[in-house]
This record gives sequence, structure tokens and C-alpha cells, in this order.
Amino acid sequence: MKNKLPKLVVICGPTASGKTDLAIDLAKKFNGEIINADSRQIYKEMSIATAKPLRVESQKLKAESFNEYVVDGINHYLLDIIKPDESFTLSDYKEQAFKAIKEIIKKDKTPFLVGGTGLYIKAIVDNLDIPKVEPNLALRRELENKTPEERLLLLKENDPETYEKIDLQNPRRVIRALEVVLSTGESFLSQQKKGKSLFNALQLGIKIDRESLYDRINSRCERMIETGLVQEAKKLAQKYSWDLPSMSGIGYRQMRDYIEGKMSLDEALDWLKQDTRHYAKRQMTWFKKDENIHWVENEKQAEKILTEFLK
Repeated sequence: MKNKLPKLVVICGPTASGKTDLAIDLAKKFNGEIINADSRQIYKEMSIATAKPLRVESQKLKAESFNEYVVDGINHYLLDIIKPDESFTLSDYKEQAFKAIKEIIKKDKTPFLVGGTGLYIKAIVDNLDIPKVEPNLALRRELENKTPEERLLLLKENDPETYEKIDLQNPRRVIRALEVVLSTGESFLSQQKKGKSLFNALQLGIKIDRESLYDRINSRCERMIETGLVQEAKKLAQKYSWDLPSMSGIGYRQMRDYIEGKMSLDEALDWLKQDTRHYAKRQMTWFKKDENIHWVENEKQAEKILTEFLK
């Protein structure tokens, strides 16, 4: 039965492992288009800290219902779709990703779901049944005014299951989990049940040794500073509150302390590298639990598996 479902290719792995380049190369070879599965790259105006692939402005995406975002000739979906101060839930992501996948399939192309946000990928591959709990703006503001430590303690007390499993360094995810459990009295994760599979999904994970990955992360962080991360953070801070979940993400919280004179640029860079390495470690812990992921070390291996899958 599963083999009769529409095919979906997933490319996942930790940050800086090479997902974007691999996905674009494979999309070119297998007539594909890409759906973003990175919870930070959904934001407009946030490009350097999120390592967002650079769009080609002159090209146009045919689907009228989606933003135009083309990278190296390949159409991308769900990049640059909301402002940093706008709400976007897991349920919202699932709804829009499903629309994008159907749009790609309708064009007789191969959908590639690409990113490092494990919960986004799980929502699509497992067709999670996610109750659409409406945003509680008053509660959200109250939570945003708390320190990260206070929020984590509150989550641990009210939803220990979610506390043990989600990315605790992602303030947007923590606030949303608290919003759900405090509004409904039920665990954020326990409400996300697997549904009937809608796609025959092939999941490819990028396998890379820790030393090489950490070298890539350190180099990427240095390039971020060189290409204007400080300027990007200053520009955003003129328009948006530092207390927003989007502005508290990796890259921006470090630049805030530098901009406010609390640490030197070198100290902020070291903190950025450390936080990113820790984030990559958490991503790998998540993905390694999924026995359905085929781990590949290079494009040749991925291409071989993909060729067989798409026969």
C-alpha cells in the first residue's frame, strides 16, 4: 500500500552538514523542487544567522499561492514566509508544507523536504495529528517576559514529557509548548499522534564525523560575521523586540550581547560557535532515534538509493 502513495524525498541532518547543496544537486538530477524544513528559515529578513540559501531575484516561481524563491534554478517553498513578529505554529507548517508538496506533485516533479528541524519533518512523514490550539497572545506575552530559565522550569513542571524531548534552546518552540500545555492542560507532545501515511517517504540523513562537522560549524560562524551578521542583527533590532522568540535564536542572542556592550565580538563569536555545536548535537540525537533514515556520506551514495526509490 505504501508503495502506491506519492513519493517524497527527505534530506535531513545537523546544521552545516551540507543539506542545502546536496538537495539542490539531487533536485537537478531528479526533476525535483524543495520544501524548507528549517524552523528558522521561515522568517523574512533573517538570512545570515539562519544560513538561508540565497534566492535569485530574477527568476519566478510558477505557483501563485507561494512566495517566489529560487536558488540555483531550483524552486524552494516555505522560505521567507512570515515576519519575525508573526506567529507560526507546527500546525501552520504542516498545512503549508502539504500544500507545497501537492503543488510539486501536480507539476509531475519530485518533492524534496529538506532541513534540520526534526519535528517539522516528523509532522509530514508521520502525518502528525496536531490539535490547532489558537495562539493565546496574552499568555505568550507573559511567557516572553520571563527569562529562558524561568520558562524551562515552568515547562519541566507542567510538561516533563515535552521537556525531555524538544529543543530547549529554541525559545519559540518552548513558548509554544508552554502555550499549549497551559491552555489545554495536556502535554504538547502527547497531542501529536501519528496519522495515516500520505506519502511513501525516503529519508536520507547526512552522515558526517563530529570533528569535521564542528570544523564546518566554526567556519560557517566566522563567515557569518564576515558577511554582516552584526549589521543584520542591528537592523532587525531597530524593528523588532529582542524578546521575540525569533530574535532570541542562535546568532541573534549572541549579537545582542555584543551590540549592548556585554561582551566583545570575539566572545560573541565563541559563544555562537559553542551554541551551534550544541544545537547540532541535539539534532543528531533526534535523528539517530529514527530507524527509517538511510545515512549517506556523499552524493554518490544518495544518488544510488534515490535512483532505486524513484524507479
